[in-house]
Amino acid sequence: MKINLANIKKAKNLLNKSECIAIPTETVYGLAGNAYSDQACRKIFRLKKRPKNNPLIVHYYDLKKVKEDCILNDNFLKLYKKLSPGPITFILNLKTNSKISKIATNKKNTLAVRFPKHPVARSLLKKLKFPLAAPSANISSRLSAVTSNDVKDDFGKKIKYILEGGRSNIGVESTIIDLRKKPKILRLGGLDIKTIQKILRKKILININPSKISVPGQFKIHYSPGIPIRLNVKKIKKGEAYLMIKKKKIDKPNYFFLSKKGNLRESAKNLYSTLRKIKKNKYKSIAVSKIPNRGLGKTINDRLLRASKF
Repeated sequence: MKINLANIKKAKNLLNKSECIAIPTETVYGLAGNAYSDQACRKIFRLKKRPKNNPLIVHYYDLKKVKEDCILNDNFLKLYKKLSPGPITFILNLKTNSKISKIATNKKNTLAVRFPKHPVARSLLKKLKFPLAAPSANISSRLSAVTSNDVKDDFGKKIKYILEGGRSNIGVESTIIDLRKKPKILRLGGLDIKTIQKILRKKILININPSKISVPGQFKIHYSPGIPIRLNVKKIKKGEAYLMIKKKKIDKPNYFFLSKKGNLRESAKNLYSTLRKIKKNKYKSIAVSKIPNRGLGKTINDRLLRASKF
C-alpha cells in the first residue's frame, strides 16, 4: 500500500494537539489519541461512550518506547519476536515512572500493548513521539469498524479526521494475552491460540469471561449490530436474515454467507461488514447457522455470543 505522507502529516498534527482521530489497523479501525495525554484519553472514552473500567489498548511502533513504559519478560520477548507487528495484544506490568495516562489504564499498574502491522498505522506511529491509545473506532458495545465508512456511520463529524487505510485485512480484534505471570488468554481474536502455544511450547489458559473486567472485549454484551441474534439455528423465522458460514446452492435475498467455501479466516474478515449489511437492509433479527468451534471459528462464535445478548 502506498503511504500518503500528507495524510500522515495531518494525522500527526491533530494527535500532537491531543485530538482524537480514526486510524486503520489490520484488525479493525481504531479511535486513536496520545496515550500520554489525559485530555486525549478522556476524549476517547467520551466519544465511544465507553465504560471507564474498560482500559485502552496502547499501540507502539517497536520495543524502544515500550521499554520506557513497561516491564518486559521472556514470554513477551519470545512472542514479540515471532508475532509482532501483528494481531496480538500483550498485558504487561507498567513501570512506576511510565508516562501513560492513568485514564487509559483505569489507574491500574498494567498496560495492554500492541504493535499494529498495517503500513499506514506503522508509518504514523514511527513519526510520533508518543504511543497511541486506540480502542476500536465504534460506539461501545456495537460492531467494530473495518472500513472508514463504518467509522463515518458511527461518528459522523464527531471526530476530527479519519486516516484512510482501506479495508481491515483481518476484520476482528486482536487476541489478548496476559503475560504478567502464567500466560493467559483474556480475549479471543485474529490470531489462533495454537500459534501462541507453539512458540511458548506450553498450553495456554483461557479466561475470556472473568467476574471482573480487566481488558477490552470481556463485557457480556458486545459487538452488537443493534438487532437480536439467535445462534445455532436450523430453521429460520419469517422475515429473519439467515447468516451462514458457507454459501448454499439455494440463493434467497435473506440468506447471507461469510465465505463461499466456509473458510474461517475469510469468515472472520467478513463478519462485521456482513452484520452491518444485514442491519442496513432493515432486517429486524438475525438467525445464525452453526459455526465450527475451531481456530478463528472460536473467535467468530465468541463475537456472535456476545452480540446475541443484545
